[in-house]
Amino acid sequence: MFTALLMGVTSVALASCSDDDGTVVVEPEEPVVLNCEQPDYLQAGDKVALISPSYFTPMENVEKTADVLRGWGLVPVVGPNVGKIVDGQYAGTVAERMSDIRWALNDPSIKAIICNRGGYGTIQLIDQFTLAELKASPKWLVGFSDITTLHGLLTRAGVMSIQGTMSSFLAKGGTDETSTLMRDLLLGKVPRYEVPAHKQNIVGKASGVLVGGNLCTFVPNVGSQADATKGKDIILFIEEVEESMHNIDRQMRILQMHGVLDRCKGIILGEFTNCGNEFTYESVEEMLHELLKEYHIPVLCGFPGGHGDVNLPLVMGANVTIDVRADGSTLQFNINGDQQQINTAEVTAQAITRMAGKIVLGMDE
Repeated sequence: MFTALLMGVTSVALASCSDDDGTVVVEPEEPVVLNCEQPDYLQAGDKVALISPSYFTPMENVEKTADVLRGWGLVPVVGPNVGKIVDGQYAGTVAERMSDIRWALNDPSIKAIICNRGGYGTIQLIDQFTLAELKASPKWLVGFSDITTLHGLLTRAGVMSIQGTMSSFLAKGGTDETSTLMRDLLLGKVPRYEVPAHKQNIVGKASGVLVGGNLCTFVPNVGSQADATKGKDIILFIEEVEESMHNIDRQMRILQMHGVLDRCKGIILGEFTNCGNEFTYESVEEMLHELLKEYHIPVLCGFPGGHGDVNLPLVMGANVTIDVRADGSTLQFNINGDQQQINTAEVTAQAITRMAGKIVLGMDE
């Protein structure tokens, strides 16, 4: 938390000056135009790399995920350094983690990359890349949480990627809705989400480039080459886990000071899993509603994406359209592929039913 605050304040200081009365004024940052290439969809027999850019993952999870991919007709290839543990948490040194990413990107036989786990560590990799090398070999990269940093880098490089589930979840079997929808997307079936009404929604319709992810992961990247929030006309996706309300507010104020919220055409609020309630707000969404309503942009609340039991895939760097209405919302990806209509309420209900059944049978995971 302190690191995120310190980096945010440092960035503000570098981009600010003082008025005659001593008031600190943040200079507006020039937005960049984001124009992302869509990687090819997968076909049966394609190789998919499994890598660990952040914290380590038990090899048992990696092996189970490899079995899931084989069941999907794909060929898993495990990164050379996967399985290593450094300093009790990292999946290898910075050099080893970078080596596996470069291996997966540069091997032309590998058609997609799935990250094994988030945790922490991708911020250490930002300055190890050039955007040109990321652009040189466009292929789908899948992950969420700490992998948000890699999504930001790819978006700035001009390549779409997928915020989606990882080996830490796929290892449970890969037959749940979260996993199968991510599989479908990799194979060319693009979801068009229908999201139920939420009392903290702000109605409206907007299109823009989808950026964001885990809030406390992407806010410290503001000002770096992984900062996709610097884009012009963006739709910002936000999710968080196990953070206090005051720290969520702090991160949002940092974005506000940097002009990020002014560049947003719309906002999607995902899951805020196990987050604090130290204020009298009913929810994180209610707190954010108070901040966001002054921008007069659509805000879509309650999208099941993030650290909850349902984590539906999103195409980062894609042009999307959100239509937030009093009776519900839609999220559409304006990219190539066969459209697949997904009712998020039905998916969530199915997941709840499945989990309840496992608990009754004594199979709680």
